[in-house]
Amino acid sequence: MENNYPYLLNREQASKFIGIDPKSFDKYIRSNKSLKRFMVGTQERFTIEELKKFIESNYIN
Repeated sequence: MENNYPYLLNREQASKFIGIDPKSFDKYIRSNKSLKRFMVGTQERFTIEELKKFIESNYIN
């Protein structure tokens, strides 16, 4: 599954990877400053590794 994505994901690709709507990604994931991201000019990019770390570190039991 991960092989179908580029190394740096844009907002739409990141939201698709984790299986949520881009607007939900903005509201619940992207707005959290603890998610590491890269800036390419003015555009944010995310790695699959950092998305996984973020999700695992915010897991609710």
